[in-house]
Amino acid sequence: MNLQLFDTSAGEKRLFEPLVPGKATVYVCGPTVYNFAHIGNARPAVVFDVLVRLLRTYLDVTYARNITDVDDKINKAAKEQCCSIGEISARYREAYHEDMAALGVLPPDIEPHATEHIEEMCDMIARLVEDGHAYAAEGHVLFSVESFDEYGSLSGRDLREMIAGARVEIAPYKRHPADFVLWKPAADDEPGWESPWGRGRPGWHIECSAMIEKHLGDQIDIHGGGQDLVFPHHENERAQSTCAHGGKSFVNFWMHNGFLSMNSTKMSKSLGNVLLVRDLRDEAKGEAIRLALLSAHYRQPLDWTDNTLTEATRKLDRMYTALQRADAAAGKLIPAADTIPESVRAALADDLNTPKALAALFELVRALNSSDEIRTQCELAGAIRAGGDVIGLLADNPDDWFAADQGDLDVASIEQLIADRASAKAARDFGEADRIRDLLTEQGIRISDGPEGTRWQRVAGGGAK
Repeated sequence: MNLQLFDTSAGEKRLFEPLVPGKATVYVCGPTVYNFAHIGNARPAVVFDVLVRLLRTYLDVTYARNITDVDDKINKAAKEQCCSIGEISARYREAYHEDMAALGVLPPDIEPHATEHIEEMCDMIARLVEDGHAYAAEGHVLFSVESFDEYGSLSGRDLREMIAGARVEIAPYKRHPADFVLWKPAADDEPGWESPWGRGRPGWHIECSAMIEKHLGDQIDIHGGGQDLVFPHHENERAQSTCAHGGKSFVNFWMHNGFLSMNSTKMSKSLGNVLLVRDLRDEAKGEAIRLALLSAHYRQPLDWTDNTLTEATRKLDRMYTALQRADAAAGKLIPAADTIPESVRAALADDLNTPKALAALFELVRALNSSDEIRTQCELAGAIRAGGDVIGLLADNPDDWFAADQGDLDVASIEQLIADRASAKAARDFGEADRIRDLLTEQGIRISDGPEGTRWQRVAGGGAK
């Protein structure tokens, strides 16, 4: 497959060729589990889920996405809620799993937890100290950035710029202001582990390096995450892993998704505009949230507006309506084709261009809607389902998609009202027929009359919540 991916370290798209023919290793930075996931947390999970789905169409893929379960924010939440960090992390890890499953995100092959890899972290830190890339100072162990000549090349920064930046912690025990923590002491009321440098806990950056080394090896094909992780997290990962492995290249492709804003404003707790995935799930189905996240190219900013979910739901309604029509004509649920439509595959092979892939799907939907030949309808419906599958969409039975969440009316009530309307029309009581149609419309139900009778479906944003 001629797959072009944008490599952050190269600053351009490159042809993806796996390090081992026929296989690929992918690692994506997962959540820090101290609260519910917001929509910005969901974007990388969805983006890299599409990438892994695509890679699996022609490669044997091992996909790891970690859980950060030791962190200052987790410690703070545990203290505030008077429980252990294990209880906090378990609670929000399960909530994250539920939210991502609702968005159609497949579970990773490996989900390493930071607290289960302390021994591996200490081992890597010890090697870095032994080789002169790290040093102990006042209970801390720090990585010496001056020991790695390529430090800053991933993010395109030099040391002077980093020192001037707000994200570099200046401390008197550092040999260089940009040196970063690999191990730090833990207070008596904080979680900690015994180590050669005293009781403490790991720095954030060493966690991913150690987990990657254990589960995927010294070198991996793709490392993904949000754009905010390029510096300092991925820059520091790259430095310590390269030095821990004798200068061996750590990652073949670095990939980063763009930021997400709210109505053209940065999403932040201070502004009160953070959208939680589980709250959005009360407004729309998970597939609609997923489509919305894929509506912009993954490297571009995505602006989430008040109409984003409504538009995404309408698009899915159009696709499911076309599939429902084809299934009805065939008298069965038409299965996905064995191969992905070439137009969809080509779009995704061009640096995961999901907007172009979605446009290709809609071209197939238009062709399906304009065809009255059953065989053609079956072929097009199968192609649409195959294209939807690699993007992670159209997993529902169309009837189930339209039947769920119908305001204050259950399915039986809707069917009865439709039958009552038909009786009113037969009796030429058009006023009553119109009243029933209006009642259904108010409840978010759209009806359409055709040769096969009256069909109904949910209208995006309609009905009671």
